Amino acid sequence: MFQVRIHGRGGQGVVSASELLSVAAFEEGKYSQSFPSFGSERMGAPVQAFARVSDKPITTREPVMEPDMLIIQDPTLFLAVNVFEGANTDGYLLINSAKTPEELGIEDMTNQYPPNHVMTLPATELAMKYIKQPKPNTILLGAFAALTQIVHMPALEKAILDKFPKRIADPNITATKAGYNLIIQKLEQAQEA
Repeated sequence: MFQVRIHGRGGQGVVSASELLSVAAFEEGKYSQSFPSFGSERMGAPVQAFARVSDKPITTREPVMEPDMLIIQDPTLFLAVNVFEGANTDGYLLINSAKTPEELGIEDMTNQYPPNHVMTLPATELAMKYIKQPKPNTILLGAFAALTQIVHMPALEKAILDKFPKRIADPNITATKAGYNLIIQKLEQAQEA
């Protein structure tokens, strides 16, 4: 079973990201699960959501305490919440930031991960470019697909089309592809180095 914990703030699409990931996995014939965890339910408040993907039925229902993938939609949370609590450092880490882990001051943690398992990308900037809103969720899902190969772009595209009307889905699919392509490019550059 592959477990994902997404950290962000209210209004950034954290819960939608978890749901879309779960639906995409289901589209590919896998078992999946998605659920949120709210503190105070208000815009800007820290929010986390969880997703599980497996080839076998999922019987556990508790929050993801030892994620194989952490997705950080808002790097200001590093100062507010222990987002790394329980993280499986053999897994993956995606951070919405144009800064490096060193510039974010989290290299002590990120250095514990295998090479090319920690990626930063300017997801909010890409969201503003493609969907005209500061919602980095679909960009990060595309990055997730590129980095882990747990789900693939066609299933993510279908999940987005099923959830949103076409006028919202189309720019989000373009944004998802942008996130995917950016991570593929980073992985290729790392292989060449």
